[in-house]
Amino acid sequence: MGPPRLVVVEHVENEGPGLIAQVADECGMNIRRVGASDPLPDLDPATALVVMGGPMSVCDGEPRLGAEVALLHDALTRGLPVLGVCLGAQLLASACGARVYHGERGQEVGLGSVTLTVPARDDPLFAGCGESLDVLHWHGDTFDLPRGACHLASSELYPNQGFRMGCAYALQFHLEVDAALLLDWSPQIGSPPDPAAWLRRTEGERAGILRRWAEQAVRILAG
Repeated sequence: MGPPRLVVVEHVENEGPGLIAQVADECGMNIRRVGASDPLPDLDPATALVVMGGPMSVCDGEPRLGAEVALLHDALTRGLPVLGVCLGAQLLASACGARVYHGERGQEVGLGSVTLTVPARDDPLFAGCGESLDVLHWHGDTFDLPRGACHLASSELYPNQGFRMGCAYALQFHLEVDAALLLDWSPQIGSPPDPAAWLRRTEGERAGILRRWAEQAVRILAG
């Protein structure tokens, strides 16, 4: 059997896997990136699935997103490792049977933070990352916590920022952002106000935490 296969489903060109792909490549994972115009893949026992963000909404009923919900449900049924980020988290929530809807408190966009729950601090994905994390937010939709899920993170605006269901993880926020993604996003999200300063922090004091998180994420995805 070859190295574990990581399938990354992307919705727009500038919302790629960033640090996740970087660490996965270093670990020898076979990465397949699937764009919005590509057919969705079949899953096999060696597959781990990552579904990234995008400006679309689960609420719009787009056939492509419906197919992704079905793909995620298949992955859940098979017990495959899954990570959903932003839109991917909302799709995963939908695949778990939870409601996804437009957030009543408006958009949550820019540099912010999330508070990790007590269970999250001992979870394989967040162990050693502390009680809160500096993150980038970029969403207007939110979701209910699926029945039976472990709640992982919250923010002041939206309490359901992350959950785990078996070996499937949903993160409403962005930790995968590397320097290239940050510089690309900054004009659109208006934050951080000084990307260069935030980059210095990312490459300095935050680097160890981000690296730890990415390595732990890839370890989970690799099974």
